[in-house]
Amino acid sequence: MPKTLPNGQSPCTWSTMRFKWRPMSKLILIGIGPDGPTQAGQTALQKVSCVVTAARHKDLISNLPCEILPISPLSEALSKIETRLTLGDVAVLASGDPLFFGIGRSLSTRFGAERLTIHPAISSMQLAFSQLKEPWDDAIFMSLHGRVKPSLAAADQMITSASPREQYADQDLFPALMTQRPLFLFTDPHQRPEIIAAGINRQMETIGLNDSDCRIMVAEELGSDNERITHGTPKSIATQRFSDLNVMIIRLTAPASPTTKFLFGLKETEIAHSRGLITKDEVRSAILHRLRLPQTGVFWDIGAGSGSISIEAARLCPGLTVFAIERNTDQQQNIAINRQKFRLANLHLIPGQAPDPLTELPDPDRVFIGGSGGQLPAIVTIASTRLKAHGIIIASAVTKNTRDTAPRIFHQHGLHVDISTITISREIYPPQANGPLSLNPITIITGSK
Repeated sequence: MPKTLPNGQSPCTWSTMRFKWRPMSKLILIGIGPDGPTQAGQTALQKVSCVVTAARHKDLISNLPCEILPISPLSEALSKIETRLTLGDVAVLASGDPLFFGIGRSLSTRFGAERLTIHPAISSMQLAFSQLKEPWDDAIFMSLHGRVKPSLAAADQMITSASPREQYADQDLFPALMTQRPLFLFTDPHQRPEIIAAGINRQMETIGLNDSDCRIMVAEELGSDNERITHGTPKSIATQRFSDLNVMIIRLTAPASPTTKFLFGLKETEIAHSRGLITKDEVRSAILHRLRLPQTGVFWDIGAGSGSISIEAARLCPGLTVFAIERNTDQQQNIAINRQKFRLANLHLIPGQAPDPLTELPDPDRVFIGGSGGQLPAIVTIASTRLKAHGIIIASAVTKNTRDTAPRIFHQHGLHVDISTITISREIYPPQANGPLSLNPITIITGSK
């Protein structure tokens, strides 16, 4: 082998090569419990070149000979962590278990799970349930921290000023409560316990529940010298003020609705209605099948009548926000009665003649037009324009005019249209003297976006 290459340079061999190799710096995520970090976390802190922390944890690391950076605002902190990782290991301090509604998700997404080392501590959830002395293996966990949309938490602020479009944009707490499982809730300085409690109380009143049917525990500054535990009902919690650092456990104690033993299939006789004006059982099932309801989202039931379609939809999909738009005062009363009977917190009555009330509602995923009051073209214009991608609009037709008009209007607004007509004959056994009961045929017009 030649000692030199044609250009005069020495050949590269393993004996002459030199590597300056540095292992990839670690990002160490350390949970802080009531007694500070765990022993493993304390050991890890001794070896880092930089610590990122919230102000409330700074006293725990004041004696460390390393750079200390604030964790807020988070976007800036993430950029600084990326820079500091080129110089050595970086520690991030977070309350409790950083992977439980914590910063762990953001760090894993940004830097990769393979770079993380995690030392969790006992979480606020564990501390709170230990104070309540109840198991938490069946609990539902939710966080309002940093939410932009209004939620049930802001209900008392919105009740007189907000439009339905704003008021119901993100109401997902009450359907969770209706499961009768404990709800563990992270709050923030804007979504405070007293605001949340006021919203829950308002929702309970609309479906006929009493204040005593719900129990709330607010746990403030858990594990600190300022720890405070408050128990109460929604009304009592709504009158108090709490520290910004808190969590809540909420549980509905009311007995279940009498129809919770089955999910679908209410009979006409079980639904309050007037003068026989109700979507018949067989037709209702076909309409709901055609609607292909999403688990969450927004459903407009226009010309809702007694609310039979809304009721079945709200029961089938507790996470779906259902708006029953109805102009007739007698039918509005029926909807209110049915809403209370079946305890449907996700069903909202909107009085008025469509299309006028539609402008104030959030954009729909599904629309059913059971009655139009002669306003079908205007209703379809608004509904099809506002309808979300892949949404569905259905109209039911009894008269020839609606059967002829609805498909044409749907098509003009760019919807894919199909039509089905249902003829119903009812009889019982043994046969009766008057024979089978034949009902008027109903045409179902489906428009898909």
